[in-house]
Amino acid sequence: MKVHYNQNDNTLMVELIRKKVDHAYETETMIVHVSKDNEPVLLEIFNASAFLAEEAKTLPEEIKQRYFA
Repeated sequence: MKVHYNQNDNTLMVELIRKKVDHAYETETMIVHVSKDNEPVLLEIFNASAFLAEEAKTLPEEIKQRYFA
């Protein structure tokens, strides 16, 4: 898995697997690129800083302290 953050666009790109992208689905918060077999390949997360802040609320306290302190 590869992760890249674009600060100018505030987008987070998460490459889940190395496969050719066939098509994509757009939601309110992201674009999900999928393979011919409909397998998620790449996620483009919009407004990444807010998304991560919200998701961090669900992390166990131990992980928050270790990685976000």
